[in-house]
Amino acid sequence: MTGRAVVIGASAGGVQALSQILPALPEGFPLPVLVVVHVPPRRDNALVELFAAKCRLGVKEAEDKESLRGGTIYFAPANYHLMVETDGAVALSSEEPVNHSRPAIDVLFETAADAFGPGLSAIVLTGANHDGAQGLKAVAAAGGMAIVEDPATAEVATMPSAALAACPSAIPMSYDQITTHLQELAAS
Repeated sequence: MTGRAVVIGASAGGVQALSQILPALPEGFPLPVLVVVHVPPRRDNALVELFAAKCRLGVKEAEDKESLRGGTIYFAPANYHLMVETDGAVALSSEEPVNHSRPAIDVLFETAADAFGPGLSAIVLTGANHDGAQGLKAVAAAGGMAIVEDPATAEVATMPSAALAACPSAIPMSYDQITTHLQELAAS
Protein backbone atom coordinates (compact mmCIF):
# COMPACT_ATOMS: atom_id res chain seq x y z
CA MET A 1 0.00 0.00 0.00
CA THR A 2 1.12 3.54 -0.56
CA GLY A 3 0.17 6.33 1.74
CA ARG A 4 1.25 7.71 5.05
CA ALA A 5 0.43 7.04 8.68
CA VAL A 6 1.68 7.61 12.22
CA VAL A 7 2.02 4.84 14.80
CA ILE A 8 2.67 5.49 18.48
CA GLY A 9 3.45 3.06 21.28
CA ALA A 10 3.46 3.78 25.01
CA SER A 11 3.34 1.97 28.31
CA ALA A 12 4.02 3.23 31.87
CA GLY A 13 3.51 7.01 31.85
CA GLY A 14 1.97 6.82 28.38
CA VAL A 15 -1.29 8.63 29.12
CA GLN A 16 0.63 11.69 30.31
CA ALA A 17 2.96 11.51 27.30
CA LEU A 18 0.08 11.17 24.83
CA SER A 19 -1.66 14.09 26.56
CA GLN A 20 1.27 16.26 25.48
CA ILE A 21 1.20 15.08 21.86
CA LEU A 22 -2.27 14.12 20.60
CA PRO A 23 -4.17 17.31 21.59
CA ALA A 24 -1.54 19.33 19.67
CA LEU A 25 -2.46 17.70 16.35
CA PRO A 26 -4.24 20.29 14.20
CA GLU A 27 -7.78 19.93 12.95
CA GLY A 28 -7.56 18.51 9.45
CA PHE A 29 -4.43 16.45 10.22
CA PRO A 30 -4.31 14.34 7.04
CA LEU A 31 -2.87 11.06 8.37
CA PRO A 32 -4.36 8.23 10.40
CA VAL A 33 -2.73 7.88 13.84
CA LEU A 34 -2.67 4.39 15.39
CA VAL A 35 -1.88 4.08 19.08
CA VAL A 36 -1.02 1.12 21.28
CA VAL A 37 -0.96 1.71 25.03
CA HIS A 38 -0.43 -1.23 27.35
CA VAL A 39 -3.76 -1.41 29.16
CA PRO A 40 -5.23 -4.10 31.42
CA PRO A 41 -7.29 -6.71 29.54
CA ARG A 42 -10.68 -5.49 30.71
CA ARG A 43 -13.51 -4.58 28.37
CA ASP A 44 -13.89 -0.83 28.75
CA ASN A 45 -11.10 1.30 27.36
CA ALA A 46 -11.25 4.74 28.98
CA LEU A 47 -8.53 6.11 26.65
CA VAL A 48 -10.96 6.81 23.81
CA GLU A 49 -13.27 8.88 25.99
CA LEU A 50 -10.35 10.65 27.68
CA PHE A 51 -8.67 11.69 24.41
CA ALA A 52 -11.90 12.42 22.52
CA ALA A 53 -12.48 15.22 25.04
CA LYS A 54 -8.94 16.63 24.55
CA CYS A 55 -8.27 16.27 20.81
CA ARG A 56 -9.32 18.15 17.70
CA LEU A 57 -9.29 14.92 15.67
CA GLY A 58 -11.76 12.06 15.77
CA VAL A 59 -10.79 9.46 18.37
CA LYS A 60 -12.04 5.89 18.31
CA GLU A 61 -11.27 2.33 19.23
CA ALA A 62 -10.03 0.44 16.16
CA GLU A 63 -12.48 -2.06 14.66
CA ASP A 64 -11.52 -5.21 12.79
CA LYS A 65 -11.41 -4.78 8.98
CA GLU A 66 -12.21 -1.05 8.98
CA SER A 67 -10.35 1.13 6.46
CA LEU A 68 -8.03 3.74 7.93
CA ARG A 69 -9.04 7.37 7.50
CA GLY A 70 -6.85 10.44 7.80
CA GLY A 71 -7.61 12.78 10.67
CA THR A 72 -8.56 9.93 12.99
CA ILE A 73 -6.78 8.58 16.07
CA TYR A 74 -7.27 4.83 16.49
CA PHE A 75 -6.60 3.18 19.85
CA ALA A 76 -5.98 -0.55 20.11
CA PRO A 77 -8.78 -2.26 22.02
CA ALA A 78 -7.86 -3.87 25.34
CA ASN A 79 -6.60 -7.44 24.95
CA TYR A 80 -6.26 -7.30 21.12
CA HIS A 81 -3.21 -6.77 18.93
CA LEU A 82 -3.75 -3.89 16.48
CA MET A 83 -2.36 -4.61 13.02
CA VAL A 84 -2.41 -2.93 9.62
CA GLU A 85 -3.04 -5.04 6.54
CA THR A 86 -1.25 -4.27 3.28
CA ASP A 87 -4.46 -2.77 1.85
CA GLY A 88 -4.56 -0.24 4.70
CA ALA A 89 -7.36 -1.88 6.67
CA VAL A 90 -7.14 -2.54 10.41
CA ALA A 91 -6.94 -6.10 11.71
CA LEU A 92 -7.41 -7.17 15.32
CA SER A 93 -5.90 -10.35 16.72
CA SER A 94 -6.13 -12.24 19.98
CA GLU A 95 -2.92 -14.17 19.30
CA GLU A 96 -0.46 -14.73 22.14
CA PRO A 97 0.97 -11.68 23.94
CA VAL A 98 4.25 -10.28 22.62
CA ASN A 99 6.67 -8.93 25.24
CA HIS A 100 4.02 -9.87 27.82
CA SER A 101 1.61 -7.44 26.15
CA ARG A 102 -1.59 -7.63 24.14
CA PRO A 103 -1.90 -5.20 22.47
CA ALA A 104 1.81 -5.12 21.65
CA ILE A 105 3.62 -2.18 20.10
CA ASP A 106 5.93 -4.42 18.04
CA VAL A 107 2.96 -6.06 16.30
CA LEU A 108 1.50 -2.70 15.24
CA PHE A 109 4.83 -1.23 14.15
CA GLU A 110 5.92 -4.30 12.14
CA THR A 111 2.61 -4.61 10.26
CA ALA A 112 2.42 -0.86 9.65
CA ALA A 113 6.00 -0.90 8.30
CA ASP A 114 4.94 -3.58 5.79
CA ALA A 115 1.87 -1.57 4.79
CA PHE A 116 3.30 1.96 4.62
CA GLY A 117 7.10 1.57 4.25
CA PRO A 118 8.70 5.02 3.87
CA GLY A 119 5.33 6.71 4.45
CA LEU A 120 5.32 5.67 8.11
CA SER A 121 6.39 7.70 11.15
CA ALA A 122 6.73 5.58 14.30
CA ILE A 123 7.14 6.93 17.83
CA VAL A 124 8.13 4.97 20.95
CA LEU A 125 7.21 6.77 24.16
CA THR A 126 7.77 6.10 27.86
CA GLY A 127 7.49 2.55 29.18
CA ALA A 128 8.98 -0.08 31.47
CA ASN A 129 9.74 -2.93 29.04
CA HIS A 130 11.28 -3.56 25.61
CA ASP A 131 8.09 -3.56 23.53
CA GLY A 132 8.46 -1.36 20.45
CA ALA A 133 12.22 -1.87 20.02
CA GLN A 134 12.02 -4.54 17.31
CA GLY A 135 9.04 -2.85 15.70
CA LEU A 136 10.90 0.46 15.45
CA LYS A 137 13.83 -1.38 13.87
CA ALA A 138 11.40 -2.81 11.27
CA VAL A 139 10.04 0.68 10.54
CA ALA A 140 13.55 2.03 9.94
CA ALA A 141 14.41 -0.98 7.74
CA ALA A 142 11.30 -0.25 5.63
CA GLY A 143 12.45 3.37 5.15
CA GLY A 144 10.07 4.92 7.68
CA MET A 145 10.86 7.63 10.23
CA ALA A 146 11.88 6.18 13.62
CA ILE A 147 11.43 8.46 16.64
CA VAL A 148 11.81 7.83 20.37
CA GLU A 149 10.90 9.99 23.30
CA ASP A 150 14.16 11.34 24.70
CA PRO A 151 15.03 8.80 27.43
CA ALA A 152 16.44 11.63 29.57
CA THR A 153 12.97 13.17 29.88
CA ALA A 154 10.78 10.04 29.71
CA GLU A 155 8.83 9.17 32.84
CA VAL A 156 10.14 5.59 32.45
CA ALA A 157 13.20 5.42 30.18
CA THR A 158 13.38 1.63 29.66
CA MET A 159 11.26 1.48 26.50
CA PRO A 160 12.77 4.43 24.62
CA SER A 161 16.29 3.32 25.64
CA ALA A 162 15.64 -0.22 24.37
CA ALA A 163 14.27 1.20 21.10
CA LEU A 164 17.38 3.34 20.63
CA ALA A 165 19.62 0.34 21.32
CA ALA A 166 17.75 -1.79 18.74
CA CYS A 167 17.43 1.05 16.23
CA PRO A 168 20.43 3.42 16.54
CA SER A 169 19.16 5.51 13.61
CA ALA A 170 16.08 6.51 15.63
CA ILE A 171 15.88 10.18 16.54
CA PRO A 172 15.35 11.08 20.21
CA MET A 173 12.90 13.97 20.58
CA SER A 174 11.17 15.95 23.31
CA TYR A 175 7.37 16.24 23.30
CA ASP A 176 7.66 19.65 21.64
CA GLN A 177 9.92 18.24 18.92
CA ILE A 178 7.55 15.31 18.32
CA THR A 179 4.61 17.71 18.05
CA THR A 180 6.54 19.94 15.63
CA HIS A 181 7.49 16.89 13.53
CA LEU A 182 3.85 15.78 13.32
CA GLN A 183 2.67 19.29 12.41
CA GLU A 184 5.30 19.38 9.64
CA LEU A 185 4.01 16.02 8.38
CA ALA A 186 0.54 17.53 8.17
CA ALA A 187 1.83 20.39 6.06
CA SER A 188 3.89 18.25 3.65
